[in-house]
Amino acid sequence: MAEGKTGGGVQSVERVFDLLNIITASGGESSLSELANKAELPLPTIHRLLRTLVPLGYVRQLPNRSYALGPGLIRLGYTASLQLGTYAQPVLQQLVQELGESANMAVLDGRMVVYVGQAQSQHSMRMFTEVGRRAPMHNTGVGKAILATLPDQQVVSIVHSMGMTTPTPKSLGTVDDLLADLEKIRERGYAIDDEEQEIGVRCFSMALPNAPTPTAISVSGPTTRVDWDFGDRAVPLLRKAAQELSSQFVPAASNSTTPYAVGSATR
Repeated sequence: MAEGKTGGGVQSVERVFDLLNIITASGGESSLSELANKAELPLPTIHRLLRTLVPLGYVRQLPNRSYALGPGLIRLGYTASLQLGTYAQPVLQQLVQELGESANMAVLDGRMVVYVGQAQSQHSMRMFTEVGRRAPMHNTGVGKAILATLPDQQVVSIVHSMGMTTPTPKSLGTVDDLLADLEKIRERGYAIDDEEQEIGVRCFSMALPNAPTPTAISVSGPTTRVDWDFGDRAVPLLRKAAQELSSQFVPAASNSTTPYAVGSATR
């Protein structure tokens, strides 16, 4: 009898995470019918699970009767993200030692990216990004690397809701320009922020294959040092670091391929 209860409890936990994953994959909001269809569960079962999650703050019901991810997940997600950065620190530091420029890790945070880890360059003139800082996706290297792993429909939804600020003349300002750039990223295997966030700064970035949450790492610095020859050296090292981190975070994915092709540092 006790074994049966344990089995049922495990099944309920699995179903709860299935619902949370479905809501996440739908952009953070799903109707009851969508949940029932995708989870392939009876409506009474879904109602019972949601009645548990809503009071805990992990799911909230919207005025239109659909369900969205709740604020209770923020603390869990933020703490987990910082832990990712902590685990990644030795790998980021290795990139700094090999390339001499600052290395960062960022994860998808709603419709923006949040930096969760950094190893700083020893140069007096270096790039510094505060851990915990949130940034747009369309004009950052890590943001574009993550966007390239998402379906175009989700990309369009993100930029339509957030807008496309253009802090420099090189920033991408239209959805068509962004989608074209993301296609290049998928083909070559890495993203470039070519003075799109700040004039005089260039960044090479790569997404982690099969990460538990969309994640990217990057190296960045002044364009006087971070040129295209630098990119040729940085891309293989970023690829190696991404695979190493992926194998640490998702052991089953250690032999997986990267989410898009890889190549040399051409624009």
